[in-house]
Amino acid sequence: MPWSNQGGSKKPNDNSPWGQQGPWGSGSGGGGGAPPDLEELLRRSQDSLRQILPSGFGGRGVAILTLLTLLAWLASGFYTVGPNEVGLNMIFGKYRGKTQAGLNYNLPAPVGSIIKLAVTDRNAIDIGFREQPTRRTGGPQLPEAPEESLMLTGDENIADVKFRVFWQIDPAKPEDYAFNVANPPATVKAVAESAMREIVGQSQIQKILTADRKLIEPASQQLMQRVLDDYHSGVLVLQVLLLSVDPPASVIAAFRDVTAAQQDLQRLGNEAEAYANRVVPEARGASARIVQEAEAYREQIVAEALGQAARFDQIYDQYKKAPAVTRQRLYIETMERVLGGAEKVIVDESGSGGAGVLPYLPLPGFSSSTTGGRK
Repeated sequence: MPWSNQGGSKKPNDNSPWGQQGPWGSGSGGGGGAPPDLEELLRRSQDSLRQILPSGFGGRGVAILTLLTLLAWLASGFYTVGPNEVGLNMIFGKYRGKTQAGLNYNLPAPVGSIIKLAVTDRNAIDIGFREQPTRRTGGPQLPEAPEESLMLTGDENIADVKFRVFWQIDPAKPEDYAFNVANPPATVKAVAESAMREIVGQSQIQKILTADRKLIEPASQQLMQRVLDDYHSGVLVLQVLLLSVDPPASVIAAFRDVTAAQQDLQRLGNEAEAYANRVVPEARGASARIVQEAEAYREQIVAEALGQAARFDQIYDQYKKAPAVTRQRLYIETMERVLGGAEKVIVDESGSGGAGVLPYLPLPGFSSSTTGGRK
């Protein structure tokens, strides 16, 4: 050391700014030296500073220089926040508040610091595959990640589920995103995979492959958001998009056959239902028509029978009053009805030798033919 006495020599070191003694007194290795003179130390420091600074730059100049340095340090605390960002003010590493887009101020380093978060940027996480550009075509290729995509269903089958999660930092709680979770993207990915496994584990393989695909997306999104809110992660889940839901590659052909058969079954069922909807109303209409015709026939027969019975009663009442006349009238009416349309020959029994045959002039027929000739 420049101020220590080596080899017992008492010769002062001319190169030492402290002269013959060290900064804390005697340079000897043993104790017992006098305590340092602070005034002497300050005086020597000022002398060294005067040698460095220009001549005539006294204590006032040092104060002005110090003040300018302090102002420049304070002025460096101004910062700008982008329109898609939120700034988090830190004082000695402790969160003190957030700032919106524009010009803002916080104490500069090392006292203060700023964390800027892009709260409006949409982030995407792929589960079950990795999207990478190919070398030849430049398009995306989807390398498999079976450790993420293979999931057990509720009926003890295996489904290969590939999906994508869109998320962003919650603009209302960016401090949770910055301080509560060490690795937010990894946390979102783990929560997304866990939520999807829970939803798939409560469903059957056939429903997942067909009808329930549109129900899985909102259910998993709600479950993810609830878990992330419990973590106070400051993450907002925007959308869960199912890209593919298939059986494992080794049995995918058999599952496709089963799916095709189920679709044929559903199609045939729909066709049968359509045929039933067409035939059943026709049969019901025909049945109602037959019933109505039978009821009308019954009413007609009953009415005719009642009419004939009433007519018979009336005739019988007249017969009791004049039986001979009534019998004669009934006989004549019957003969008229029976012989009215037949050819007739009148024989007079009082005649002899064939003279009893009387000529008969068919006036009704003659009248009809005459009328027809006039037309």
